[in-house]
Amino acid sequence: MTVRTETLHFGRTQARRRGADFLALTKPRLVLMVLVTTLVGFYLGSGSAPDYARMLATLLGTALAAGGTLALNQFQERELDARMERTRLRPLPDGRIQPLEALAFGAAITAAGLLLLVLAVNALSGLVAAVVVGTYCFLYTPLKRKTSLCSVVGAVPGALPPVIGWVAARGEFGLGAWVLFAILFLWQIPHALAIARLYREDFARAGLPLLPVLEPDGRSTGRQVVSHCLALLAVSLLPTLTGLAGSIYFVTALGLGVAFLTCGIALAVSRTAVAARRLLAASLVYLPALLVVMALDKVRF
Repeated sequence: MTVRTETLHFGRTQARRRGADFLALTKPRLVLMVLVTTLVGFYLGSGSAPDYARMLATLLGTALAAGGTLALNQFQERELDARMERTRLRPLPDGRIQPLEALAFGAAITAAGLLLLVLAVNALSGLVAAVVVGTYCFLYTPLKRKTSLCSVVGAVPGALPPVIGWVAARGEFGLGAWVLFAILFLWQIPHALAIARLYREDFARAGLPLLPVLEPDGRSTGRQVVSHCLALLAVSLLPTLTGLAGSIYFVTALGLGVAFLTCGIALAVSRTAVAARRLLAASLVYLPALLVVMALDKVRF
């Protein structure tokens, strides 16, 4: 192998690594979850035949805006990430990407996503996506350093992607959009508290005043988990009661909700890391299953 060939091979390897690091800034798995909820919102908000070109534009714009927002979040939290075991090897704290590079990258793809939504879909979807960006970067992220209520604030932008899909399809808000928002909002609290309980020491090391850090005995965490699981169980039945989904969804939502609540009660009673891990796993099964069945049992209008 010649020196030039070796140099070209090294250059391609470095380029792939850099590309992978920039992709990691966007948290692809989280973006995928965002796209699933956006797609369900679009499908439920559509008539009998979805506009597939608009749907693809909605998903692409949302993916860019969500990925860019998460990259900006990592730029904002790079010093905190460097203090925690679970995040210290991310591209920014590990020094593989420079802060200004991350800032420029995040801002560019966020702006591109918002612009695509406004121009190729409709202004309302772009507006909702802009609210997600603003609340996530300028409310939730700063509040993480100050109060345990950040989880409630952070649940707002996390619950808006299905609303983006709904307004992209219909061009207006509706009861269905707010039912989807409520389901996503309530689901996030037990999900986030399970993560905070699992990584309590890490969050304490970073100085983040999350509820499991402030109250290590876990009693308040357990109460919050159970109360939100109960509320979620009730709200998850609304798609059938409001004519958005059918009876198959109702039975499924009831069963999933009871199972999720059972995991929440188990955490409240035992307050162990094992129970928190089980609740986290249950949350990752609950939401996709609920949304898929809701979409499959959609009531045509």
